[in-house]
Amino acid sequence: QVQLVESGGGLVQPGGSLRLSCAAPGNILSINFMDWYRQAPGKQRELVARIIGGGNTNYADFVKGRFTISRDNAKNTVYLQMNSLKPEDTAVYYCYLDGASRKQSVRLWGQGTQVTVSS
Repeated sequence: QVQLVESGGGLVQPGGSLRLSCAAPGNILSINFMDWYRQAPGKQRELVARIIGGGNTNYADFVKGRFTISRDNAKNTVYLQMNSLKPEDTAVYYCYLDGASRKQSVRLWGQGTQVTVSS
């Protein structure tokens, strides 16, 4: 099954930075919005950031001022720049797409990428 392809996770010290990438398949012709979610062990998946088709962005309060979501329309790729990382940001990060191909609406998840913030 077609999925979004994520990359960029890893181990970083508190205060450090990481950039996550999420690439959509080539058959996606339009995107309503793309999200980054995260899920920490024993916790529910939570929305981190959203970028809407027109470029507007929304952030969860716990990442405002530290994380930035952006998109490269030519590459159908969304990014999450994470700065000033904290141990509580440790989680598996997932991207999500709501859009359309030529024939139908499309909703896709990425496979997840682990982000660990630890000294």
